[in-house]
Amino acid sequence: MATKIRLQRHGRKGYAFYQIVIADSRAPRDGRFIERIGSYNPNTNPATVDLNFERALYWLQVGAQPTDTTRNILSREGVCLKKHLLEGVKKGAFDEAAAEEKFQAWLKNKQASVQAIKEKDSEAARAEAKARLEAEKEANKAKAEIVAKKKAELAAAEAAKQAEEAAAAAPRLKKLRQLKALNNSCDAKIKKRTFFNALFFYAFSTSYRIFLMRIIDQPDAIA
Repeated sequence: MATKIRLQRHGRKGYAFYQIVIADSRAPRDGRFIERIGSYNPNTNPATVDLNFERALYWLQVGAQPTDTTRNILSREGVCLKKHLLEGVKKGAFDEAAAEEKFQAWLKNKQASVQAIKEKDSEAARAEAKARLEAEKEANKAKAEIVAKKKAELAAAEAAKQAEEAAAAAPRLKKLRQLKALNNSCDAKIKKRTFFNALFFYAFSTSYRIFLMRIIDQPDAIA
């Protein structure tokens, strides 16, 4: 029976992840499978691969044919290299110790490359965050300047309005002050005239009283 190593789709639209399965080459893509040997999630950065290395190597050795995508996954995980090294051991090109040493050297280089990529991505992320923060600061500064300019314009408009109202009210205030001064002057004159009238009436009444007392000849009343 011809077997294939392929991906079986899962997840929802726009967020798909895959199971790495061994299936009959005649079976539907997402149909029944013989064995699941791992999973592949391309939604993470970098893509996440969870692989049963020994089972993947076994199926390659017994002739299972990977699809293009699964071949890339197996190569990236070192399964294809391990198969090639074991074939070299069978042919007598080198022994198992040398094959394992080659594989470990490759694995070490791969881990270093992955770490370098992660550090580069981390630096890029930090630089992007810094640039985004600086851009946000500049945007906030520009907004603050616009708000301050608007407030200054409103304050200037309010001051101009108040000055205009004061200028318009100045003649009226002047007229009111003049009327008040005239009214005060009139009040003073009236008070002065009233005082003199009262004084005149008092003097007249007193003189008239004395005159009457003398006529009547009542000295006691005069006292």
